[in-house]
Amino acid sequence: MKSRCVLAKGALFALLLMTGLSGCSSVQPWEKQNLAKTEMTFEGDRLDTGYTEHIYSSKEASSGGAGVGGGGCGCN
Repeated sequence: MKSRCVLAKGALFALLLMTGLSGCSSVQPWEKQNLAKTEMTFEGDRLDTGYTEHIYSSKEASSGGAGVGGGGCGCN
């Protein structure tokens, strides 16, 4: 029973150590060009995002539903 407790404490310590060490990273200046690519953005392709929003607003019969308050009826 005592060895299980020691093993559990050791595993917890190892997990915390690995978690703490994984956050210690920095981006070098020559690596920043990879982060500026369009594939790294949340939107991705602007044309595709615009097309998707157009289809959504056409189906919902309203505009401004993507991040803007209010509805299509004009009662803001």
